[in-house]
Amino acid sequence: MGIKEKISKFKNNYVINQVKNAKIPEFSENSDIIRKRMTFSGKVQNIGFRLEFSELARRLGLTGFCENLENGDVFAEVQGSEEKIDFLVSFMESLKRIKITNKIIEDIDVDSEEKEFAVNR
Repeated sequence: MGIKEKISKFKNNYVINQVKNAKIPEFSENSDIIRKRMTFSGKVQNIGFRLEFSELARRLGLTGFCENLENGDVFAEVQGSEEKIDFLVSFMESLKRIKITNKIIEDIDVDSEEKEFAVNR
């Protein structure tokens, strides 16, 4: 394993451990399921944004996907309770290594067939 691979593995393990140790609040049990389309701009690529976003989404029991865009933004669709989606976005905004300069979030139709959260579907 070369140095780049070792650094990448170390960075990924750091991000995964951050999510594992994140304090997750209590959420309502009977919340409506919604779906949001999101685009994040700023310092959001090559820093573990997608990995942290997807790991936290999975831990929260959300479904959807996220992917890098060619213009340097990250695009995502997330489905679950509004409380959990709001927590996910707030958590990502709180990270010091990430700098979200703009975000666009819009409501879209729920995908009743979706069962998991994916990266680069």
